Amino acid sequence: MESEEVQGRKVTIDIAKANVFAMLIMFVAAIAFLVPFLLIWSGRKDINGLVGSSSEWLVAFVTMIVGIVVHELIHGLTWAYYASSGWRSISFGVMWKLLTPYCHCSEPLHIRDYMMGAMMPCIVLGILPAVIALIIGSLPLLVWGIFFIAAAAGDIWMTWLLTKEDHKGLVLDHPTEAGFYIIEE
Repeated sequence: MESEEVQGRKVTIDIAKANVFAMLIMFVAAIAFLVPFLLIWSGRKDINGLVGSSSEWLVAFVTMIVGIVVHELIHGLTWAYYASSGWRSISFGVMWKLLTPYCHCSEPLHIRDYMMGAMMPCIVLGILPAVIALIIGSLPLLVWGIFFIAAAAGDIWMTWLLTKEDHKGLVLDHPTEAGFYIIEE
């Protein structure tokens, strides 16, 4: 479905503003997770145990790079699950001007299903690792989770915009911009 053929309302977000929003999300996530982390673990571990080893930080950094690709793959897997054409509706690319990878679903989805696909990388790569880090006392894993919560800032913003829409409608991912079309049923 080409964008010129779409009979819907275009909703997009500014990538530069999304990057500023990501800094805000990172700050909030850092406070939300670091405060409990320090309260739980600062008396139980010495400073070296609390901070983690250099090899743990190296693993965290290397897997962050891989995680950026996995983030987009998670979008694709989730949207493919809900799309009637499955994986054939999914494509990947990079907005080179902004060095921003993306996943695109070429068929309309129910708003709830689109929101699920938008938020799944934040949950799987961000929130779950941060919670696990709180449980096991791993600062490198906690930083990893906070990074991926912030990396999902655009997804969080678009999901928030979709909460204001009539959930009986459909949403079609925009093929070239960070956004979507709302298609009223």
